[in-house]
Amino acid sequence: MPEIQVLNRQVAELIAAGEVVERPSSVIKELVENAIDAGSAVVTVETQRGGRSYMRVTDNGCGIPPEQVPTAFLRHATSKIVTEADLDAIGTLGFRGEALAAISAVSRIEMLTRTKDAELGLRYSCLDGLHPETEEAGCPQGTTITVRDLFFNTPARMKFLKKDVTEGNAIAGILDKIALSHPEISFRYIRDGKEVLHTPGDGKLSSALYAVYGKEFSASLIPVSYNLQGVGVKGFISKPAASRANRSMQNFFINGRYIRSRTASVALEEACKGAVMAGKFPACALHLELGKETVDVNVHPAKMEVRFANEQPVFDAVYYGVKSALREGDSPKVMGLNQSRSYEMPPRKVVPITSISPSGGLEEEPGRPLLLKDSAPEQPVPAETPTVQTETKEPSSVQTEPEAPPSLLPEPEPEISVPRLSRAYGDGKLPAVKREPEGFTPLVENALENRPAAESPQAEAAPLPLPEIPLEESPQPVFDPLPLEAAQTEEKGEAPSLLGERAFHGKIIGEAFGTYILVEHSPQALMLIDKHAAHERLIYERLKAQGPNGEAQALLEPVPVSLEKEEYSAVTANLSRLREAGFEVEDFGPGTVLVRAVPLLLDGGDGAAALMEIAGYLAQQKATLTTQHMDWVYHNVACRAAIKAGDVTHPEELAALCRQLEENPQVRYCPHGRSVYVLLPRREIEKQFGRV
Repeated sequence: MPEIQVLNRQVAELIAAGEVVERPSSVIKELVENAIDAGSAVVTVETQRGGRSYMRVTDNGCGIPPEQVPTAFLRHATSKIVTEADLDAIGTLGFRGEALAAISAVSRIEMLTRTKDAELGLRYSCLDGLHPETEEAGCPQGTTITVRDLFFNTPARMKFLKKDVTEGNAIAGILDKIALSHPEISFRYIRDGKEVLHTPGDGKLSSALYAVYGKEFSASLIPVSYNLQGVGVKGFISKPAASRANRSMQNFFINGRYIRSRTASVALEEACKGAVMAGKFPACALHLELGKETVDVNVHPAKMEVRFANEQPVFDAVYYGVKSALREGDSPKVMGLNQSRSYEMPPRKVVPITSISPSGGLEEEPGRPLLLKDSAPEQPVPAETPTVQTETKEPSSVQTEPEAPPSLLPEPEPEISVPRLSRAYGDGKLPAVKREPEGFTPLVENALENRPAAESPQAEAAPLPLPEIPLEESPQPVFDPLPLEAAQTEEKGEAPSLLGERAFHGKIIGEAFGTYILVEHSPQALMLIDKHAAHERLIYERLKAQGPNGEAQALLEPVPVSLEKEEYSAVTANLSRLREAGFEVEDFGPGTVLVRAVPLLLDGGDGAAALMEIAGYLAQQKATLTTQHMDWVYHNVACRAAIKAGDVTHPEELAALCRQLEENPQVRYCPHGRSVYVLLPRREIEKQFGRV
């Protein structure tokens, strides 16, 4: 057994430094907290290469007297506490006396400091971790600490550092939290020569939030101010509509210190339950004020975790404070009479009506507008563009477009238009399909006879992913809306579907709960189809088949999207892969990207929202867009582009969806794993009625 011996000072300090200095962001956190404790009004942070090679923190605080500077670099040397009793009521950010000693043990450090009354300051440098040097130097009041070559003497620690971008993001994240914890201090962060953060230091939390998270986030905040059982809660929460994909923007501060608190986080989310969508998380910046003796911050050297003497008052204060704020602040905007807005409606195209001649051709009847039904007398068409006035007052004060006479309204026969499904097929027309019956029939028969579907040759005929299906060209312009009578074919007098060459050969009974399509596909079974799951899977297969050649549509007006620091870096590092998925994104300054194009299946708003979710996912996974992650992107886009449960769906759309499933019988589960359809055998139905 090796002999037990006391470690030498250098080895002991390297071990101790590992508890305090884990990465560059740990150094910045300790130095900035010391600057705050020194009473600084302005703090400037500069880094290069994510802090690996260079970090500098400058403040205008009280400075350190020259004779105390060498002592400040010794372990357990501090001005914050003196006796054991001081640990029971800690009011400063630092108190352990370990930061400077730990940093100097693993880097080359230099300090310039001067007090208010001194004519000259002091330069203290320790470039090898062992032999410090001091000399007088001219400098402004305050302290400047420069750290170079972090972990130069501990290569084992150096190799565990991440990419420069990742380490820089971690520093930016820490500074964001500290800036929100002390809005009365002006913080400035210069990263690789570029300013990425500058708070005004006016003492207003709203100003700090604007500087950290941007205009869009700041505009969606609800103020919180509440006191309960000696616990004060003050700050802001996001409106439910502005909830995030993760908890990275939940900021809690206790007595001016940023902390991670599961108690406060659970209270926040419980208070927002029912207002925030499932899978989303509210954002916040909440300052909690409570007695210093009721909270213990001496839990870990990083001082990010705390213990409460009693957690219930903290939970209750956050819960009821947020509940009260939501009740009072999350109300819809109301427009007064002097805030009316007018919306110009585009002029309708008037096309001469046509009728069917006995020979089957189309004849033009000049002087008559194109109507859905030809049963109405001739009506004049207004020449000017109609304007809709919208006001939020009494219902009688709302001006709307005059209703058309009953004779001009169509019969309750659905229009042939596909506002959602058609987007899944590029130019508004769904693909041509084979005329031979195939698809569901073998699956139904196999299911009813308890045979595996793989035995059916039809079930094996359509491989994944879906092939690119050629689209039929329309021989003439399609008017909107297209009259059913004018669209009859020459041979059979039947209206051809804009959704394909033939109709779905099963019998669509209808739709239940706005979600499930009821299909009588064979004499032996009913089929219930989840329309969202089915549409989502079909779109997903198409996106996956396109691969890096994803179709995109340019936006008329580019959409700026504000992102958190880590999300912003994750997006800007993956611009080329996002382009493959159909997102044309460019850097638009710190914390903001500009969306110029989105996947063809999405509109601008959905595309921007999808990009925010992708950004949150990448920041949380801390990964680049590999093939595996691109699959997640396809899932996200498909889910947003698909018909939603509860949407009003035209019968033609339902038929098109059923036909596409018929063409692709292997589509049985949505990308999330939910069943696309289930079978209800006729025998089971008849059992319920006592027929068998």
